[in-house]
Amino acid sequence: MISPLEMTLFLLLASVVGVVLFRYLNLPPMLGYLTVGILVGPRSLGIVPDTHGAQNLAEFGVVFLMFSIGLEFSLSKLRAMRHAVFGLGLSQVLGTIVVALLLGLVLEPWVHITWQACVALGGALAMSSTAIVSKMLSERLEIESEHGRNILGVLLFQDLAVVPLLIVIAAFGGSSASLVESLGTAAVKIVLALGILLIVGQKFMTRWLTIVARRRSQELFVLNVLLITLGAAFITDKFGLSLALGAFIAGMLIAETPYKHQVEEDIKPFRDVLLGLFFVTTGMLLNPHVIWQHPLMVAAFFFGPVVLKAVLITALTRIFGASPGVAMRTGLGLAQAGEFGFVLLNLILDKHLVDATLLQAILAAMLLSMLAAPFLIQNADRIVLRLSSTEWMQQSLMMTRIATQSIKQSGHVIVCGYGRAGQNLARMLEYEGLSYVALDLDPDRVAAAAAAGESVVFGDAARRESLVAAGIHRAAAVAITYANTQSAFRVLRHIHELEPTLPVIVRTVDDADLERLLAAGATEVIPEIVEGSLMLASHMLVLMGVPMRRVVRRVEELRDERYSLLRGYFHGTDDAGEDGHEQVRLQSVPVDERADAVGRTLAELGLYELGVEVTAIRRHGIRGVEPDPSTKLREADIVVLRGLPEQLAQAEERLSRHRKPGAAGAGAAAA
Repeated sequence: MISPLEMTLFLLLASVVGVVLFRYLNLPPMLGYLTVGILVGPRSLGIVPDTHGAQNLAEFGVVFLMFSIGLEFSLSKLRAMRHAVFGLGLSQVLGTIVVALLLGLVLEPWVHITWQACVALGGALAMSSTAIVSKMLSERLEIESEHGRNILGVLLFQDLAVVPLLIVIAAFGGSSASLVESLGTAAVKIVLALGILLIVGQKFMTRWLTIVARRRSQELFVLNVLLITLGAAFITDKFGLSLALGAFIAGMLIAETPYKHQVEEDIKPFRDVLLGLFFVTTGMLLNPHVIWQHPLMVAAFFFGPVVLKAVLITALTRIFGASPGVAMRTGLGLAQAGEFGFVLLNLILDKHLVDATLLQAILAAMLLSMLAAPFLIQNADRIVLRLSSTEWMQQSLMMTRIATQSIKQSGHVIVCGYGRAGQNLARMLEYEGLSYVALDLDPDRVAAAAAAGESVVFGDAARRESLVAAGIHRAAAVAITYANTQSAFRVLRHIHELEPTLPVIVRTVDDADLERLLAAGATEVIPEIVEGSLMLASHMLVLMGVPMRRVVRRVEELRDERYSLLRGYFHGTDDAGEDGHEQVRLQSVPVDERADAVGRTLAELGLYELGVEVTAIRRHGIRGVEPDPSTKLREADIVVLRGLPEQLAQAEERLSRHRKPGAAGAGAAAA
């Protein structure tokens, strides 16, 4: 018999390994938790027994998740997304339940399922994965796109719909005669709870948290947040409602206070860890033998709901005025099952509304749909282009708008992302008389900026077609101004294929992926944390009485050590030609297969004697920084040089000079 400590340690170890593996595969960690639960559960390898203690502890993960959703719920946000939330979202949930009810009535002679069970299953299958979809949209920079907003609106309504669905399913556990009475009682209770929330709770919660915050104790503040969350869950549980409902109300109470963001940060570790445990225990519910014993049933519940939801949501989105491409992407993004579906499924199991074997098949199918969700979303564009005849026209129109904006420009900068960093860069380029074309995925921002006469168009910089339309073959440089590493890698890959010598500046939050970005072809990587720390240090030194001249010199030295592109730029002899001096600059020189430089070392070419520095060599897509003088050049290498214009011209002449016909054999032998 495994002890509680041994079980906890093993679950932690297995979860760490699973999450690391799925992170390595660029998949959501939630899938790692589910996979761990499936493998170690009592119905698979049997390493961890089916203990109620672990399941009870895991329920607190749902409690904290509902609390977090309550924190994100605000009337202003709801009003802005009311059509997507209460229009499309309500239609999707009700539509899925109605379809499930109709299918249940049709199949009733063979399946023997009650209408209450059909409604409950319809509610569970209506849920989509907030965790998976929101993460995928964020990584793909599609949160502000039209289909991204539709998806988030539906997900928000699904999260809100969990509460009444829990009440309805709980009421189904009683007799049919008392169903109306149970629903009425539950409705009165929830109305009273919301009344307390809107009338009493806000003022009380603000005053109480203010009193706690004035004690200036982080420990006391966190303890009060836990007390409020679990206390509210306890009260609703005693009134016959769900723990999740109490946590949701507590989150809404705190959301209306000035301490919302602090509470959100404090509660996040508890939510993520316990929610991970919830997914592990959910995976433990799966019986893999059901898949082998009833493969057709599992396949039917896998493909049926996924196709049904995709078609239903696509049709509803079209009814609400979206284009076919947007509607299909919305449907594909919401086709999978969701984590709250497991919560409803557990309640269905407790109320014995559905046969256990059938429920196991549904659970297996839901898990499989969530495992398939990332791949479905990643390939949504390909699927839409194959299915929608008008999508090609929409994409062509977007590419045409981008090309129209850039067609008259040459030697311009392509600015990927037009947020604050992109707009500041654009203003500085304009001030220096340099042209640019900006690509952004926020339609409101693009419309406002374009109306103001700025050179910005709607487009995804991570798409090859967008970069071509923006004139990458005529551009002088590219700037990736949004801090999204995965999208930056996609942009760098396309640039390497299209224009491998084009300089690219990448912005990041920190320097965790600095080496990978440089290896992928970034000319320079600018971590915000580095610049922030330099500014913080310089201001502190000035406040401490250090002379400004010394502070500026020290910051210049640190930047000179950190940024290879800025070396030598801080001294007067290298300033922009305002003082009559020439400016140090970079230049990329490709090595032709017939060049005399092939097979020769950098030292033999005498580049350093010219006063030119070789900062990097890009070979087969891999960028080597500060190569050794003994490095031999190969054909198709791209050599990055730094120096004055006259010196660079001489160095380029040496690298580009073709060998004499008689020297071909010698060059080949040297290689």
